[in-house]
Amino acid sequence: MTKELPKAYDFKSTEPRIYAMWEAGKYFKPHNDPNQSGFDPNVKPFVISIPPPNVTGELHLGHAMFVSVEDLMIRYHRMKGYSALWVPGTDHAGIATQLMVERDLLKTEEITREELGREKFLERTWAWKKKYGGLITTQIRRLGASCDWDRERFTMDEGLSRAVREAFVRLYEKGLIYRGPRLINWSPGLKTAVSDLEVEYSEEDATLYYFKYMVKDSDDFIPVATIRPETILGDTAVAVHPEDERFKKFIGKTAIVPMLGREIPIIGDEYVSMEFGTGALKITPGHDPNDYAIAHRHNLPIISMLDKEARVNENGGKYQGLYRFEARKQLWADMKEAGLVIKTEPYRTTIPRSQRGGEIVEPMISEQWFVTIEPLAKAALDAVKDGRIKIVPERFEKTYYNWMENIKDWCISRQLWWGHRIPVWYCPDGHMTCTREDPTQCATCGSKDIYQDDDVLDTWFSSGLWPFSTLGWPDETPDLKYFYPTSYMETGYDILFFWVARMIMSGLEYTGVAPFHTVYLHGLIRDEHGRKMSKTYGNVIDPLTVMDELGTDALRFTLLVGATPGNDMNLSVKKVEANRNFANKIWNAGRFVINAINSLQPGAEPGDYTLADSWIWARLQTLVRDVERQFQNFQYGQAGQQIYDFIWSDFADWYVEIAKQELAEGGSRAARAADTLARVFDMALRLLHPFTPFVTEEIWGHLHSAVRESPLKDICKDWPDALIVAKWPEPRDPEGWEAEKTADFELIQEIVRSIRNLRAEKNVAPSKKIAASISAGTKADLLNEQSKVIASLAGLDHSQFTIHSSLKEKPADSAALVVGSVEIYLPLAGMVDLASEKTRLEKELKEAESHIQRLENLLNGDFAQKAPPALVQKERDKLAAYKDTAEKIKAQLK
Repeated sequence: MTKELPKAYDFKSTEPRIYAMWEAGKYFKPHNDPNQSGFDPNVKPFVISIPPPNVTGELHLGHAMFVSVEDLMIRYHRMKGYSALWVPGTDHAGIATQLMVERDLLKTEEITREELGREKFLERTWAWKKKYGGLITTQIRRLGASCDWDRERFTMDEGLSRAVREAFVRLYEKGLIYRGPRLINWSPGLKTAVSDLEVEYSEEDATLYYFKYMVKDSDDFIPVATIRPETILGDTAVAVHPEDERFKKFIGKTAIVPMLGREIPIIGDEYVSMEFGTGALKITPGHDPNDYAIAHRHNLPIISMLDKEARVNENGGKYQGLYRFEARKQLWADMKEAGLVIKTEPYRTTIPRSQRGGEIVEPMISEQWFVTIEPLAKAALDAVKDGRIKIVPERFEKTYYNWMENIKDWCISRQLWWGHRIPVWYCPDGHMTCTREDPTQCATCGSKDIYQDDDVLDTWFSSGLWPFSTLGWPDETPDLKYFYPTSYMETGYDILFFWVARMIMSGLEYTGVAPFHTVYLHGLIRDEHGRKMSKTYGNVIDPLTVMDELGTDALRFTLLVGATPGNDMNLSVKKVEANRNFANKIWNAGRFVINAINSLQPGAEPGDYTLADSWIWARLQTLVRDVERQFQNFQYGQAGQQIYDFIWSDFADWYVEIAKQELAEGGSRAARAADTLARVFDMALRLLHPFTPFVTEEIWGHLHSAVRESPLKDICKDWPDALIVAKWPEPRDPEGWEAEKTADFELIQEIVRSIRNLRAEKNVAPSKKIAASISAGTKADLLNEQSKVIASLAGLDHSQFTIHSSLKEKPADSAALVVGSVEIYLPLAGMVDLASEKTRLEKELKEAESHIQRLENLLNGDFAQKAPPALVQKERDKLAAYKDTAEKIKAQLK
């Protein structure tokens, strides 16, 4: 018994049901699995590692974007017969997760992490991960993500922690990991180092403080300016340009640090700009990256004058214990009293702030762990330069080169508790032991009294191993052997360096091959006015709300069609609403096709192809070729737009309307229409499936049942049980008949459009059938053959519709339309009821004339003199428009 499709598409109940069906059918698993019997190593895999979201995060539009793009890539390759694997997982997100747990502890139990202690705090963090860690993966499933959930990983699970340990020890053994003093970006609030990439610089108003650096044993002084006077306490030199006439006589002499009385050298260095500020620099290597470099050139001591909380330490004399900004005030007041102040002035400069929390970061000297990056970066640079890795869009390759060529050693230690602890142990004599398994004694002296380094590794260290650690590395597992290297790495351009570059460096270093051959970068999502989405603007769109209200397919389609590689896109809920209407349009087309199949008489054999059949096939084959080309060029948005246009316009607005007539005729004509509807709609659903998987899977299931139980059952003999694993339509070369059939049908379309436009102009009721005569020249045979189609689509009365190869004289009282070499005449009398048309036109004329009267009075009065010129012009334009309308109406009344 065949059943009709429900009237409306109910995405709320359909989406979870379809997803459960896919999971139960094991459709998300690669069909050729190295761990199963019957494995064939020659079948090509297609693999994507998911960019692992923060384990305690919640879904935002960035996630919705990458899930939509990657799911499209995976579904397309799965349908093309690849053994497709999408590896899901989450990231422990060191600092973000630790902050959440710390805040929660303070709020609920009013204790700090220090009070709780490391071990207890980590227990709490694991509990937090357990409680909230599943939320993000549940939300990613809602987007239709066809990941192999049995292979889900977490950056701190046992296997991945072992991979991290292996990677660290290998670099350590190669001498590429070292510990040393380093000027780092210190975040006093977070009490940890943040990498150069996590610092944001903002233009802000500051104060420039000018003061005197006294030269020892004289009344001479060197004027110096700074925006951070508290760092005077850490100065170890004053620098001037060696050719500066004003100051070069002081080079080699000694200066006195204000208020502390410490003696420091006056040095000459080319770095100093003679034009900028006073032309002399105070050098604080412990708190400024440029000064740090100068100190290395001149072998200056490096003094750190702040502690971890940004209070002045023992090097600050009587200022010890003051916070950095209190010390600034106090020191400046004392210098003023001592007559060392010259002046202060406002100054615009860039201030470094932490991406998380926004506080001012303090450059500080600290013992940190580093990776010697140069050899890794060179290998990663070559991999893109020689084409082993391609970046889409290509313009980001320049950015990548620029970054990799100027890369600094990577500071990999973080002063956090949540993360992979650095696998190095110290004994009382300061020997270091770094091993794959936890040691019981010092590797150098055998001391049992050893303790582990307190720091943890930067999160990007573990996520840099993601493409291969998730597949079992360092073990040579069947998964690693078959699925690695992976295929595409799809992510936002904003983490090209944070993450992508580090995966490339790590992949080449540990596995000897590039971890993927293509990097696809998507842009950021902005609001409809192009502004960044942020809580402060209140313009954040929550994807979960949008999916609840408009369905997942509508959101996915909007994101996929609105985006081009590497560019930001603007998103508005209105766009998603339009695509919900598209989902409904597909649903209604599906209902029509299924009803057509269900109404076929048993034994009906399809007859010859009509012009419309040939045209829709030609259009479909062109679409398949175009979509394939767009997919190969990563232009997914354009492909989606073309599929949309085909279904909405070619199929639903044209072919379906013509098929209605053919179905009504019954017999072989109806069977041919139903056959074409079923085949074309099947292909269209396949093409659309990677974009909108739920609605297409649901309709295709109903289509499959209807075809299977109909006289057309041969069509579906090769169809699988679910659309997700149906074969992707393969492009075919044109056979030669397409151009002529397409041109013929386009002529019919043009004729119908021009008649429809005239009807609209004359306000002819859609139900009213009108007369027409056509002078068709060489196209007479074609138009005669298609007269029923034209009549039905253009609303003509078939009994009063004549087609001639030429007309001796033009019909009187008719509107004439010209389409190519075809002339169409539509008698006005039959088109409109002349009496009521006359009344309507007279009423419109009267209305126009009253507006003309009103505006002429207005413009002849003092309004024209007193009102702003722009406003006066606006009223003049209105008057001209009404006069034009009145003229046209008078002409029609004649």
